[in-house]
Amino acid sequence: MRAVLGLLLLVLAAGCGARGAEPPPLNAEDVMFVQMMVQHHRQGIEIARLGAERATTPEVRTLAAAIETTQQDEVEMMLRWLHDWEQPLQAGEGAHDHHGGMPETDARRIRALRGSGHFERDLLALLIEHQGDAARMAGNEVASGANPQVKAWAGQVERSREGQVGMMKELARAAS
Repeated sequence: MRAVLGLLLLVLAAGCGARGAEPPPLNAEDVMFVQMMVQHHRQGIEIARLGAERATTPEVRTLAAAIETTQQDEVEMMLRWLHDWEQPLQAGEGAHDHHGGMPETDARRIRALRGSGHFERDLLALLIEHQGDAARMAGNEVASGANPQVKAWAGQVERSREGQVGMMKELARAAS
């Protein structure tokens, strides 16, 4: 009987080790942040693409191209996360209202940028606002999220977008 109990304990212990590690924690804030950032990044890509195509200042053109490339890679990463978590790829209707009220960049402002007579000034103003919103959204995730990977990435987003905003403000001052 002792041999059978010992064998049973050995099998149970081995079975416990064979299980995969618990998935990292995930909360509604993580999901909402990623869903909203996908849309926010897509708008940023559209704005940055215009800058990469139309800016005449090499620094503005290079920055816009870097934003476009980086954010495209980040969108793909976020979509993989949502897929892995088995979550919808888009936040529900009115989600911005229920998640800190972060506004989307007005599509009319993006369309207006296309025909702007002061393209670089208007581009920088729009990107400063847009990237500032991204930094605030990321800061909210750092404070309220649960998933360590998403929170770490949000911290990187917060720092990088704040750095971009500072750089763009310098470029805008130099242009005026």
